[in-house]
Amino acid sequence: MAGRPFIAFNFGVEIYPDGASAPLCKAAFAECDGLEVTYDVKAIKEGGVNDRVVRVPGQASYANLTLKRGMTDNFDLWKWASDTVANPALRANAEVVLFAGDGATERARFQLHRCLPVKFKAPALNAKDGSIAIEEFALSYEKFELVPGGGGGAR
Repeated sequence: MAGRPFIAFNFGVEIYPDGASAPLCKAAFAECDGLEVTYDVKAIKEGGVNDRVVRVPGQASYANLTLKRGMTDNFDLWKWASDTVANPALRANAEVVLFAGDGATERARFQLHRCLPVKFKAPALNAKDGSIAIEEFALSYEKFELVPGGGGGAR
């Protein structure tokens, strides 16, 4: 596997509510966007040093994770989103798992900490579809880490 590029089309998403050891539900999504961190860099000007500015890292900020066009066979994601409205202290951890081309070998995990649902959009209703669909589901998270080689389990 070494030297082979990571592919972006083979991924899974697991959401673990606080205290749970099993994922919230089995849902598959066609798109995942928002694995993003931006660092605020501070410039410090030293007195008497006129030929440079010292740069130091500042606060990190994270984007929202947006999952699009998903399918699931239950209402657990909706229930979790509703439960967080009733109890704002509820959180979950999520993991975005990248798989190799074979679809089974785990290449890496993005672990997202202290997630909150921020958007749940139902699809257009159509009588010919037979599954519970999710058009868009977005999560806010406080921090994420990349775990190479599939070392999951930091829930």
